[in-house]
Amino acid sequence: MSTVERPRPDLSHTDQASADQADPGPVELHARNVAFDWDDVPLHWIPGHPVASNFISVLNLLLPEGERWFVQTYNEALPLVADEELASRMRGFIGQEAMHAEAHDHVLWEFLDHHGIDPRPYQLQMEWVFRRVLGPATSGPPQARHKHLIERLWLIAALEHYTAVLGDFALNNNWIETGAHPTMADLFMWHGAEEVEHRAVAHDVAAYFGDSYLRRGRAMLAVLPMLLFLIQRGYRFIMKQDTSVSYNYIQKKWQFHRGVRANVLPPLRSIVFSTFSYFRPGFRPEQIGSTAQAVAYLAKSPAARNAA
Repeated sequence: MSTVERPRPDLSHTDQASADQADPGPVELHARNVAFDWDDVPLHWIPGHPVASNFISVLNLLLPEGERWFVQTYNEALPLVADEELASRMRGFIGQEAMHAEAHDHVLWEFLDHHGIDPRPYQLQMEWVFRRVLGPATSGPPQARHKHLIERLWLIAALEHYTAVLGDFALNNNWIETGAHPTMADLFMWHGAEEVEHRAVAHDVAAYFGDSYLRRGRAMLAVLPMLLFLIQRGYRFIMKQDTSVSYNYIQKKWQFHRGVRANVLPPLRSIVFSTFSYFRPGFRPEQIGSTAQAVAYLAKSPAARNAA
């Protein structure tokens, strides 16, 4: 991940100074019981960018089952952790990921389904991936089941690398300047801030169970193509059902690049290239994003401030 400073339009000048200069130190992770009202949010929630809006909305299809899989796997691993400090961070991680799953699940039925995008077929596929293919091993000797758990923990660590990268993008894009609907922007910025806030947990948990450069690399080589495939599949799924636009292939590509240039979409190339940092022997997840910036946003997020 590049360390080049970028404009951070989502923060005020005061917040920006805090994000750049003040290290908040260790942050206690906890779930925020957020709620969102989707009644007046248009399908194309980034004005003038229907492709960008739909592409970001794909995450609402992908995330609920993926986040539930995180929670299930960590609940399986938690009783095996003797390090109380790490166990505490895991409990905070579990609470946040469970809330992420719930929040995005509401989007499926109160936003996408409401706008004529039927999420059911894609959701059934996600259930198969995360419950059947990536679910816990239920047979075989204990040693084999434990090894299977370690492999899943490293898969989560690899996925969390990308959620941290995307979380950093959510905090450093031009949605607000472009006039994006504040509810959807806050959903992804709140989620992105929490991903940055807990970005080191998955890596530390996987290393606790079996620190291995081979396992780390093998998991990443499996995760990257899977993630790109599922995102592209979800994007085609939404675009096919969105009858309000009728772009051909070239027009879709052009609209996507418009979104990247406008900084309302992350360039896929930069996400792929961020993989290289993960393979550095001295890599630490804290090298991605800014904890101070994440904490600053969570302090002013409308949903987080209203959380019970």
